[in-house]
Amino acid sequence: MKRLGQIFLVLLSIGFTSYQKVADGHTFFTLDFFIFTIIAWFVGWQYDKARFFEKKARESEESYKRLLDSLPEPVYITHNHRFLYVNNAAAQMIGAINKEDLFGKQIFEFIVPEYEARLLERFKQLNKVKRPINAIEYKAKRLDGSKFFFEVSSLSIVFGGKEAILSIGKDVTDRKEQTERLLLKSEKLALLGQMAAGIAHEIRNPLTSIKGFIQLFKANQQKDEYFDIVLSELDRINTIVGEFLVLAKPSVAVYVEQDVRVLIKDVVTLIGTQSIMTNVEIFVDFEEDLPEISCEENQLKQVFLNLLKNAIESMPDGGHIQVKVWTKEEGKISIKIVDQGVGIPEERILTLGEPFYTTKEKGTGLGLMTCFRIIESHNGEIDIKSKVNEGTTIELTLPTITQPLLKKEQFVV
Repeated sequence: MKRLGQIFLVLLSIGFTSYQKVADGHTFFTLDFFIFTIIAWFVGWQYDKARFFEKKARESEESYKRLLDSLPEPVYITHNHRFLYVNNAAAQMIGAINKEDLFGKQIFEFIVPEYEARLLERFKQLNKVKRPINAIEYKAKRLDGSKFFFEVSSLSIVFGGKEAILSIGKDVTDRKEQTERLLLKSEKLALLGQMAAGIAHEIRNPLTSIKGFIQLFKANQQKDEYFDIVLSELDRINTIVGEFLVLAKPSVAVYVEQDVRVLIKDVVTLIGTQSIMTNVEIFVDFEEDLPEISCEENQLKQVFLNLLKNAIESMPDGGHIQVKVWTKEEGKISIKIVDQGVGIPEERILTLGEPFYTTKEKGTGLGLMTCFRIIESHNGEIDIKSKVNEGTTIELTLPTITQPLLKKEQFVV
């Protein structure tokens, strides 16, 4: 550590005292001289120390930037949604010639509008938990306007003396396109044939009933219950078409921080009337201090509603449903739904979730297929176990908002 400040201030004190001796004839070695020289020595030492640590901080920050620039994956640092720093890979991904041109720009300039709410919720979670959270996918745009998909993980850090968010990820557009091409190539015709046959079968049955009753109407054989049956069959067709629209409609889910206990209580309350009418009791058991999850509230409620409805319908003579929620392992929670229904043969469990495969007389299988799709989009898993005449156990495993990615909560630059 250089002592330039210290030397300068001590010399300044000595020079000033020498001037007083020459000009006014004061004694050189006075009490004031020693006091001022000691103060000058101490202040100079503090100044030199501050400059030394400032230099070290700058060198550390420069080393950190060089490290980020050496990484092959895009990395960027933001503060108040503005870029503080981007590495070369990130600038190249965005299509910028000079990475410095991106400094100070709003991150929302590079995010497709329908994904902005998801990004804002992500920042909110990061500022709250101060820990790395699981990766999420965004649709972004380059400077030339072209779109791409970006999968990113983020964590809170301190950069340049400011609280900031460091994000690292990768362009997954090619991976998504390749996956989609492979799926289309291997399954398109088979799925098309399966679904076409299923649609024809599911809609033909109610149409046959409607046709028969219309013929009775033409023959002037009309009863009030006939109209009820026709309307019921039309509702059934509408339900089938509606389930297909839910599966086919692309949507951008906004994931927010939620307490799974609140979601389950809402669904149990909603389905309570049906359970009472069928003499089914629902018991809910929550572990204390459950971590929160990041989810799309309505989608997850739809899953719980479908599964509880299936459980109730599997017990025509009544019974009990047990819902248990607990921490399965670090970073994951488990929701287990256990019924006392008719059960499912073991050989049929593997086909559950396929369209038009169902164990119910008037089911389409699309409800359970929707459940699988929603849980998969939440990076979760569904496990089904069942025994005939004993009941079925469905376990949902979902990630919590904090993941055990790194032991340190913060990087300091």
